[in-house]
Amino acid sequence: MSDNKTDMCRGPLLKKIIFYTMPIIATGVLQLLFNAADLVVVGRFCGKESMAAVGSTSYLINLITNLFIGLSVGAGVAVAHGLGSQDDDEVQKTVHTTMPVALISGVILTVVGIIFSRTFLEMMNSPENIIDLSALYLKIYFAGIIPILIYNYGAAILRAAGDTRSPLIYLTSAGVLNVVLNVFFVTVVKLNVAGIALATTISQLMAAVLVVIKLIRRDDACAFDPRRMRIHKNQLMKILKIGVPAGIQGSLFSISNVIIQSSVNTFGDVAVAGNAASHNIEGFIYTAMLAFSQAALNFTGQNFGSRKYKRVRKIAGISIGCVVVVGLALSLTILFFGRTLLGIYIDDSPEAIAVGLSRLRIMLPLYFVCGVMETTTGCIRGIGCSFTPMVTTIIGACVLRVVWVFTVYQIPQFHTLSSLYISYPVSWVITAAVQIIIFLVVWRRQARRLVKPPAHPGKRVCKPA
Repeated sequence: MSDNKTDMCRGPLLKKIIFYTMPIIATGVLQLLFNAADLVVVGRFCGKESMAAVGSTSYLINLITNLFIGLSVGAGVAVAHGLGSQDDDEVQKTVHTTMPVALISGVILTVVGIIFSRTFLEMMNSPENIIDLSALYLKIYFAGIIPILIYNYGAAILRAAGDTRSPLIYLTSAGVLNVVLNVFFVTVVKLNVAGIALATTISQLMAAVLVVIKLIRRDDACAFDPRRMRIHKNQLMKILKIGVPAGIQGSLFSISNVIIQSSVNTFGDVAVAGNAASHNIEGFIYTAMLAFSQAALNFTGQNFGSRKYKRVRKIAGISIGCVVVVGLALSLTILFFGRTLLGIYIDDSPEAIAVGLSRLRIMLPLYFVCGVMETTTGCIRGIGCSFTPMVTTIIGACVLRVVWVFTVYQIPQFHTLSSLYISYPVSWVITAAVQIIIFLVVWRRQARRLVKPPAHPGKRVCKPA
């Protein structure tokens, strides 16, 4: 029996997109809760300096890992296209190319992360009183990066096949283990931030093992046999075609965040702690919205592979509508309970809570626009075009924020944390508007190109649904 849980190419879209997305939202929220547990445990038992040391590394981790995580996007799209066109051989070769790519990527990240962690932190102007703790956390984190990549690549395959429940179950199990180990390593063994990093590594190893076992036990085209692992050139090229631009976009996106984080670091550990807490809270909204981007990516990929172009346009409209509703509802809720939520993370610094609250008030009113931007990007990638949204995002979000930091922020009256935060909603609005236009142009161009009459009159053409 196939493990494909959702038929993406037939039936009503709204209901299927919502039910497909719910486990992804739950997975992301649980992951954030477990990440929040890292900050809460270390913040409450080790103090705001330790919390700042862990919290301030998130942008740097994203910067270093996003290029390789982006390849999992390429793998997911390649699998979705193969499933949509019912090409089992294509899917099998993609699956068995994906895992060695994950292993090679993990080895590269392990070496880079361990050797250059402190150097990167120094480049970010990390405060002297937390840089040693941050460097220790990063080295242990990157020593265990291979399981993290295996889980992400395996989960991308499962979601492309319509199975969003399994990654949720595995992440939940790993997350519970993570929380237990956090408390044990920090309160009993007294390892401080090293305990948090060790707990993350061990729990992610569990998730990776569960994902691999699930793939091995499948009986469809997505089944994985470790003995058949090899890199197939054509499938690798397809993964790279979609994944590299997605990874570059993510990495360069993170560069702008790292630059802003570096500017935040200059305000001291109180600002760093407040910023880290609010960023973690915002992550719950972002994760919920990003789930619709993943749904749009895979629904678009399978329907595009099946040449059902009218459904592709409907998928975009429904996904964007859903992300606006969810983004607004969550943003307003968090704004209302902002001070209380920040107090969960920080109990020894009212000043840090004030910093976090200021960020939330600036970021959240237009946070749904960020979701529109990501969801539209998912639709474009699902069509098979990854370079164009990469360029748009780099210019509209990354470059604009960097220019903002080196121009507007340098003006004395605007040399404030609030000025830094304003750069985010400005970049979202501009980029989202351009991405929507690009999707419509690319969709029409690709649909026209692929439904042209065949060169040989006797050959049957597959018409769009």
